Amino acid sequence: MAKIALITGATSGIGAACADTFAAQGYDLILIARRENLLDSQAQQLIGNYGVKIKKLIADVRDKENINYVLETLPAAWKNVNVLVNNAGLSQGLDPIDKGDTEDWDRMIDTNVKGLLYVTRAVAPWMVERKQGHIINIGSIAGKEVYPNGNVYCASKHAVDALSKGMRIDLLPHGIKVTEINPGMVETEFSIVRFKGDENRAKKVYDGLEPLIAQDIADAIWYVVSRPAHVNINDMLIMPTAQATGTIVKRD
Repeated sequence: MAKIALITGATSGIGAACADTFAAQGYDLILIARRENLLDSQAQQLIGNYGVKIKKLIADVRDKENINYVLETLPAAWKNVNVLVNNAGLSQGLDPIDKGDTEDWDRMIDTNVKGLLYVTRAVAPWMVERKQGHIINIGSIAGKEVYPNGNVYCASKHAVDALSKGMRIDLLPHGIKVTEINPGMVETEFSIVRFKGDENRAKKVYDGLEPLIAQDIADAIWYVVSRPAHVNINDMLIMPTAQATGTIVKRD
């Protein structure tokens, strides 16, 4: 029987790279995303390339009732999830705290923190019952330090850091692994989303340096998941060579 990986935010960036990487390793996939057209084309491509089975779940991780419904109504065989990749996350705006948009704050907290919790709460009991599983939480360099105007985004990723440590303690008696992956600058839709579609502003984030790409993070996640049963990588911070901290970079 093939192993199963559940990936949130599966249709772009790190999530899409993880889906391709796990499918290449023979995993069947549960893919959660909001954009149905992208999810349909992604699933067709993965099935065509790798012959894996895929469950497509159209859902927003912020919607607790919907997330609970789409996961609890999965057929029993699909609840044998071996790996959960809590990837869905975003940043909105880059404003000082006194000028921040509270709707941006709500979206970041609801996605990065509460969404991660809702999915984990639904899936972790399946792993506890089987005494087996691996939870991968996508954090950020912003969860390790705070930078100017990062305030609420940094706070949300610090929460992911704390939750990963708490999960690891709580799930230890059940033999479940928990890993936090913390990327630095990765060129995905991240900056376009942060700047609400302003592609010129987003592009400047990566000018003059070579950032990470989504596949770099997917490769690291696969390394972590493929370790022997007695080995867990608790925490991994991954930066481009051109980046030293959240704000100090070398540009050509």
